[in-house]
Amino acid sequence: MIQGILFLLAALVFVPLAVRLGLGSILGYLVAGVVIGPVGFALVSDPTAILHASELGVVLMLFVIGLELEPQRLWAMRAAVFGGGALQMAVCAALLMPVGLLLGWSWQASLVAALALALSSTAIVVGILQERHLMDVPVGRNGFSMLLFQDIAAIPLLALAAALGSQNAPSVSSGHGHSSPLLQIGAVLAVVLAGRYVAYPAMRFIARLPVRELFTGFALLLVLGVAALMESVGLSMGLGAFLAGVLLASS
Repeated sequence: MIQGILFLLAALVFVPLAVRLGLGSILGYLVAGVVIGPVGFALVSDPTAILHASELGVVLMLFVIGLELEPQRLWAMRAAVFGGGALQMAVCAALLMPVGLLLGWSWQASLVAALALALSSTAIVVGILQERHLMDVPVGRNGFSMLLFQDIAAIPLLALAAALGSQNAPSVSSGHGHSSPLLQIGAVLAVVLAGRYVAYPAMRFIARLPVRELFTGFALLLVLGVAALMESVGLSMGLGAFLAGVLLASS
C-alpha cells in the first residue's frame, strides 16, 4: 500500500513537470522511477515485484492496441511488419556490429549485441506514439510495424544467441529449455481457432446476459489467458495480448 502511494505521488509530481517542459509524459514516468528506485532514494524495496505489475500494464496496453486493428488491416500491414521490420533490424545491426569488433569482441558476441541493441521498448515507443497522436498516421503505423516484428523476432534471436554460444562451449548439454518453433506456431494457431470457434460464441452468449461485468471479466480472462499461453511456449506475453486484441477486433 505504501509503495503504491509512492508510485502515484512520484507520477503526480514528475509527469506534469515533464509535460510542462515539453519532454513528454513517458520521460516523466522514467524520471519518477529513477528517483524512487534503488539508484535514487531507494524508496522501492522490491523492484522485481514491481516489474511483474508493470508487465501486466504493458500486456493490457498491447491488448487495447490490438482491439484497434482488425485482421484485414493487420494483413495489409504484412509488408511493413516483415519488410520494414527486418530492414530496420538489419541496418541497425550492420551499423552496430563493427563497434563490437573494434572493442575486440568475437564476431559472435558482436552480432548478438548488435541485434539486441537493434530492439526497442514497445511500451515506451507506443506510449510516445499515442501521446503525440501518431498511431493513425503513416510514420506511426510503420513504427508500430517495426515494433511488432521485433516482438516476433525476439525468440529466434534468443535461439541464435544460444547456438552461437554453444560453439565456444561444446561440452554443454544441448537441452537449453527453449520451446520448439513448431510448438510456438501450434500455440498461435490454437489461439486463432479458439478465438474463432470458442471465444466468439461465448461472447455472444455473455452479451445477451444483463450483467455487463461478465463481459469485462471474460475479456480480461481471455487476454491474460492468451498472454500466459504465449509465455509458456517461449513467446512474448505482449505479443499474445496483442493477438487476443486482434481476434476480438472484428467481434
